[in-house]
Amino acid sequence: MLEDRTPTASSATEWPAAYPRGYAVVDVETTGLARDDRIISAAVYRLDARGEVEDHWYTLVNPERDPGPVWIHGLTSAALEGAPLFQDVAQEFADRLDGRVLVAHNAVFDWQMIAREYARAKREAPVRQRLCTIALSKELALPLPNHKLESLAAHFGVVQRRAHHALDDARVLAEAFRPSLRAAAAGGVRLPLHECRPLTEWQDRPAPLIGRQAGGPGGHRPTSWRPARKRPACPYPNPGRYEDGERLKQGMRIAFSGDTSVERELLEDRATEAGLHVATSISRLTSLLVTNDPDSGTSKVVKARQFGTPVVDEAAFGQLLRDVEPAARR
Repeated sequence: MLEDRTPTASSATEWPAAYPRGYAVVDVETTGLARDDRIISAAVYRLDARGEVEDHWYTLVNPERDPGPVWIHGLTSAALEGAPLFQDVAQEFADRLDGRVLVAHNAVFDWQMIAREYARAKREAPVRQRLCTIALSKELALPLPNHKLESLAAHFGVVQRRAHHALDDARVLAEAFRPSLRAAAAGGVRLPLHECRPLTEWQDRPAPLIGRQAGGPGGHRPTSWRPARKRPACPYPNPGRYEDGERLKQGMRIAFSGDTSVERELLEDRATEAGLHVATSISRLTSLLVTNDPDSGTSKVVKARQFGTPVVDEAAFGQLLRDVEPAARR
């Protein structure tokens, strides 16, 4: 574990009284994106109310299983063998989160991974609110080409030294969050804060195989395969395509492509419950495609370009799901 302290800076700029008093900028690297995946490293930059760094902390975590996509995070089984278990660092991690707003890039993912680890350890993470820097960049209307961390960093001139290393990703995000926070304060922007509901119980499914697995160099590669699941027919007519800046409407046909931080089936369940039609393919009738990688060459993304289907990422879709416009039944 690593810790460093940096002097804080003060500013005479008037500050919104409703803004939080402190933040914990977090990044976790994991064995994958699914419900049963584990944290293998974690970093926290604690910031004061104005976004100045107070200190930072980093630790490896032994997941007691295959480390997953080593080609992304670089952490092999050998590197993690002597690392502490999550329950061994849970208290120190909690001390750094306590009383602060959790800040992360696609914060719902980091929060869910953290909440699950604490539930496994029969504890609760002391986090009550989270802030997603993707959502904040949209509130600020930053001219970004996409919502990747590297694009946010480049916008603010922050140099990434080691992508997909939790400590460096957290540093980059902290440095990009500070000017974002100041811009929000100067413009009177309401911060996109969301409630964090901790898990109170957990039951593990059978763990994946340990060691080299088919599908990628060095180990497990995430897969989007899952058994087919028949859903009830959507009771609402398709009102057409989604328009940027407007609300989703019940009956819209929604398709998903690529990996998601929330389990795909759960996302589809939420969409169905909101009155949307979950489509398994793209056609001229598709209202919206949800993907975290709009530049990929998947068949759905290619067809979306051909048909002019609107595309949003998972974070934006999560926001849209909160306010779906009702439609009359057939």
